[in-house]
Amino acid sequence: MRATLLGAAIALVAGVVVATPAHAANPVITSIYTADPAPLVVGNTMYIYAGRDEAATGQSNFLMREWRVLSSTDAATWSDRGVKANIGTFRWAGADAWASEVEPRNGKYYWYTSVNGNGAGWMDIGVAVGDSPLGPFTDAKGGPLISDSTPNSSGLNIDPTVFTDDDGQAYLYWGGYWGVRAAKLKSNMIELDGPVVTPQGLTDYWEAPFMFKRNGLYYMIYAANDTNGCVTSSSYACQRYATATNPMGPWTHRGVVLGQVSSTTNHAGVAQFNGQWYMVYHNANAPGGGNFRRSVAVDLLRFNTDGTMQRVTQTTAGPPPNPGTGTGGNVAPSATAGTSYVSPWENLAAVNDGGTPASSADRSNPVYGNWPERGTQWLEYTWPSAQQVSRTSVYWFDDNQGIDLPASCRLQYWTGTAYADVPGQSSCATAANTFNTVTFPTVSTTRLRLNITARADLSTGVLEWQAFAA
Repeated sequence: MRATLLGAAIALVAGVVVATPAHAANPVITSIYTADPAPLVVGNTMYIYAGRDEAATGQSNFLMREWRVLSSTDAATWSDRGVKANIGTFRWAGADAWASEVEPRNGKYYWYTSVNGNGAGWMDIGVAVGDSPLGPFTDAKGGPLISDSTPNSSGLNIDPTVFTDDDGQAYLYWGGYWGVRAAKLKSNMIELDGPVVTPQGLTDYWEAPFMFKRNGLYYMIYAANDTNGCVTSSSYACQRYATATNPMGPWTHRGVVLGQVSSTTNHAGVAQFNGQWYMVYHNANAPGGGNFRRSVAVDLLRFNTDGTMQRVTQTTAGPPPNPGTGTGGNVAPSATAGTSYVSPWENLAAVNDGGTPASSADRSNPVYGNWPERGTQWLEYTWPSAQQVSRTSVYWFDDNQGIDLPASCRLQYWTGTAYADVPGQSSCATAANTFNTVTFPTVSTTRLRLNITARADLSTGVLEWQAFAA
């Protein structure tokens, strides 16, 4: 539970800060303590918006006065971009720069924050706005968007998450003390569009919602502190999740996606970046860390073929670098897959189901294999209209039972009348336990083919094959 009382109003002005050196491990930044992370992907950069923990060693209350931005171009090495908003951004506020999230709309970036309004009641939700992911940010409204005076507001108005659907309708979820709330937002992003409702189906909800969408399905992750498969002590929290076919619910609880962390609070967010999914969260693992001196971590998030999420493995190494090229996303899921041969007990659909394997031997999801065929086999993607493609990544399958890493591979594209080698393609690597990326000058094509040549007396397989738009 987030609980701190700062008596006097604090007005701080965000200064120009040079990004600190990047850090390749978990926690991602150790020069300061950061908490309550919310990710946002813009082009080839992933941003994390986080509060800063400033409590002294041994202090048993939160001291948070500013929000910072972290950034990465490969999801593995991160830089602290400095203070981009603080309590002084909101003249009507006085303390408590708690959990926040940024949502883009119409070329602007709206920063929804949990802040003590220093008036009637306790916590409010404010909105700042900037022209870029790094601001500068200013108060967009001149007063709280949500406060204790908002009809049907939560018992603790904190932890806003905002999601904009494909039709342009934006939704706001928030709330602590088991009091989850939701409302639509007007297109100006600073006014409610209808009544505040109490969503149904978020089993054991405590606080910290985060909403996203994948393959037409809505997901909500949130902190829970029950002892029914979540944590062993209600002083701690896990991250449960639920899904829905409508952004306002009702929700269907699916289980725990992130277990107990080393801090008592547990606050997480989800983003897809360069074709892979990630979970950002905080823990107390930085040197000198604790429950009020938390630090942001990043790890891979994997989905099963039925859309359920696998529990995140918390690591100290963090995810492998995923640099990417260009600004497009993975267009493989929208293609129809074809092959020269697939084993009857394997599944061609596995190659573009959007999964992130744990290793080359991972059989937790369906896999593609072409045993007992030898020599060169191929996979291909066919799209209903031409795609501008500039990069692919393939994760090889190796079962040590006849399917092995290939000897070589090569990309071809459909010219309109025949297949031809993709010009200027980089080497097609065959390493285990990682995505092997091939880059090339952009080609426009409706078909892409991956030719895979096996080692002597062996066959080949693929767990995931991604193709990225330029």
